Amino acid sequence: MGNARNIVFWVVLFLLVLTLFNLFSGGSGAGMSNTKSYSEFVTAVESDSVQSVTLDGEQVRYRGSDGVNYVTVKPADAEVTNLLIAQGIPVTAQSQEQSALSSFLIGLLPFVLLIGVWVYFMNRMQGGGKGGAMGFGKSKAKLLTEKHGRVTFDEVAGIDEAKDELEEIVEFLRNPQKFSRLGGKIPKGALLVGPPGTGKTLLARAIAGEAGVPFFTISGSDFVEMFVGVGASRVRDMFEQAKKNAPCIVFIDEIDAVGRSRGAGYGGGNDEREQTLNQLLVEMDGFEANEGIIIIAATNRPDVLDPALLRPGRFDRQVTVPNPDIKGREKILSVHARKVPLGPDVDLRIIARGTPGFSGADLANLVNESALMAARVGRRFVTMIDFESARDKVMMGAERRSMVMTEDEKKLTAYHEAGHAVVGLNVPQHDPIHKATIIPRGRALGLVLSLPERDQLSVSYTKYTSKIAMAMGGRVAEELVFGLDQVTSGASSDIQQVSKIARAMVTQFGYAEELGFVDYANEQNSYLGNYGGGTNHSADTQKIIDDKVKALVQEGYDTAKRILTEKRDDLERLAQGLLEYETLTGSEITRVMAGEALNRGDDQDDTPSGGNTIPTVPKTRKKPQIDGGMEPEPTV
Repeated sequence: MGNARNIVFWVVLFLLVLTLFNLFSGGSGAGMSNTKSYSEFVTAVESDSVQSVTLDGEQVRYRGSDGVNYVTVKPADAEVTNLLIAQGIPVTAQSQEQSALSSFLIGLLPFVLLIGVWVYFMNRMQGGGKGGAMGFGKSKAKLLTEKHGRVTFDEVAGIDEAKDELEEIVEFLRNPQKFSRLGGKIPKGALLVGPPGTGKTLLARAIAGEAGVPFFTISGSDFVEMFVGVGASRVRDMFEQAKKNAPCIVFIDEIDAVGRSRGAGYGGGNDEREQTLNQLLVEMDGFEANEGIIIIAATNRPDVLDPALLRPGRFDRQVTVPNPDIKGREKILSVHARKVPLGPDVDLRIIARGTPGFSGADLANLVNESALMAARVGRRFVTMIDFESARDKVMMGAERRSMVMTEDEKKLTAYHEAGHAVVGLNVPQHDPIHKATIIPRGRALGLVLSLPERDQLSVSYTKYTSKIAMAMGGRVAEELVFGLDQVTSGASSDIQQVSKIARAMVTQFGYAEELGFVDYANEQNSYLGNYGGGTNHSADTQKIIDDKVKALVQEGYDTAKRILTEKRDDLERLAQGLLEYETLTGSEITRVMAGEALNRGDDQDDTPSGGNTIPTVPKTRKKPQIDGGMEPEPTV
């Protein structure tokens, strides 16, 4: 609508300018081409060379005997009329009222035009158009009306507790008497907290679809501008719009962009972000009550938010939106699979078991990748094989079959990955092996994938040491088979992995008796302020940490070496199986090490676990662990 008004304005402006140009250029141009002096006019009259005359004020228009029209201007004291009548020339007088009005309008038109342009731009500057010169002070909140593509709570799965919290807010908006009769008050704000991709924005859209009230949506970054005071102005304007539409919901996505703790920036109290935050705090719970306005915000970084935002009376509720568990993943998969034709062999529960740590966005991407893979080979529906391939692609990267590897490189990679798998099957606690491959994927030349059996909430000391031993299995296998002088840099990612695990065990998890139960990883020197970094512990303590980390890694190395020395035959058989088949599932690995022949035509197992159950990852991990991803030589 605003664009149409702009177009009409500029079209009218163009026509007015064109009209003025024609009036002035046309009249003056014609007059200049046939203008005669007054003396020439008198001579023509006296010589009987004038056919007719029209008097228009001081202007005299006459037709000559040659049939050409001429124009002249008579002096104020000249008596032209008597002269013309005496010569018997027909005389016509032009009324001066209309001519004066036309002259007045023509003279006034430029001023009207200038005033119109001035009023138009002033209207834009005062906010008549939000895209105008001063429109940056207006709120960018959009009123969400989803007549098409409406989202409801039925399409939100896997986060039941968060849904319950927000459904109560929707119910209050629909039926406030249900709560107010007992003295209850609706929360003024709800903060959705969770990792990226867990469905925080989707929840907000579902609230908009269910509530049936106006729903304003805006991003936290929309408040921040380079001009001081703009953010605060936008906050005020947003709440003014919300008051006009109350009861309503205002959703602020990524609120950490504007809600960071005050006093941490270089601008002090005059910082633009802090002024915006101050205005938001005042509007949410100031002297003036904003009844019927509910603020819902989302962030994946609640630790950086200002404490004043999180107190009761502002964001009364913090709704955690975590990564879904196995039941939640199954429900999410069923929601996303509604629009995808599934084959009879697809079992969403098996897929859910094989995707621990996946967020809702990851699962949506998995379903989409499966559909793309099925379409690529010309299938009419999506099969379990497509889900398997898509999951491997998401977890481990796309296959790089075009990568050229020599026979020696393939052999070394096969023994490296076989070492990981054999150690993983013989340590006390480790996630079962899902798949081993020597086909390059992503950055790795080969890898062994372990999947958790269930959603694990905590990890034991034995499990961590088992992980370290399995990660060292690839390096140990290279040493045993090819000798120390032929060991490659392919274990660089394994060394990084075990170093992180061992250092976390020592500095964070309290697994070092010499250090006690002190967190040495997150303690920073507070007295250093902004002048430097460092830790609170001494050099002697740091040496103890380094020695303990080295001891844990060495212990894992010794365990892997002992297992592979005892299970050398299993190592050889598995490596030869990988060289022959390139990719083996969990059940096939067990059969190969037992010396059984594989019949891929009859016994190919396409289930995610390959016959093994699917282990767990701790909550701190996002994806299943990829053990033994042998990498090419690192770039120095």
